[in-house]
Amino acid sequence: MRIVAKAGGTGLSLPGIVRTSGLSRPTVHRLLKALAANGLLDLDEASGRWHLGPELYVMGTVAAGRFAVEHLARPALRRLAESTGESAFLSIRRGDETVCLAREEGSFPVRSFVLYEGVRFPLGVASAGIAILAFLPEAEAEAIIDDDGERTERFGPTHAAGPLRDRLAQTRELGYSVNPGLVVEGSYGLGAAVFDPAGRPAWALSLTGIEPRFRPGRREELGELLLAEAHRLSTAIAAPRP
Repeated sequence: MRIVAKAGGTGLSLPGIVRTSGLSRPTVHRLLKALAANGLLDLDEASGRWHLGPELYVMGTVAAGRFAVEHLARPALRRLAESTGESAFLSIRRGDETVCLAREEGSFPVRSFVLYEGVRFPLGVASAGIAILAFLPEAEAEAIIDDDGERTERFGPTHAAGPLRDRLAQTRELGYSVNPGLVVEGSYGLGAAVFDPAGRPAWALSLTGIEPRFRPGRREELGELLLAEAHRLSTAIAAPRP
């Protein structure tokens, strides 16, 4: 299901799932049929591509009552988008990745489309993943930083352990992360970690846009706004709820 989810709205063919999973074709076919029978995956007969199934939507709706961070974050995303004109996002940590959960489009007519709901990046890639990784416990963070083979293969040498450590140090100094067009040239991002009640970075708020909108001076202003909203959201998450 995670392999299919990573494909986003385009779905994934059976050969693509076999190749990505490393499992045999009969095994993959059997698993797909079982998941489809329970509504967890769905086959588009016209294209032959697999998508997430409707039962996952039902499960997500039930789980949302327990993990209501997206609901708490919506006002912050709206305030950021309205006050800056940039697009604002909420991402969550899932293992060694971040997943974009929600976005609020800004009013500025030229936008960056690097982030969208459901897109995944390794920790340390894109502003949300840099912000979260910067505030993880040192031993936990170092294991992720050092494991840079796949990261550099996909995103280039600027994501190797050495340059990443420099960005993490800058993030700790500023309080927020800066992604200066490292994923897509000309597309800038800022990220601020959001902490769970135990004080661990579990989510991140981020702003993305084109390079001219993130030049020094304005970048610092955006960073301060982002930090203020991230602090407000961390406080709301930690507050007791009925």
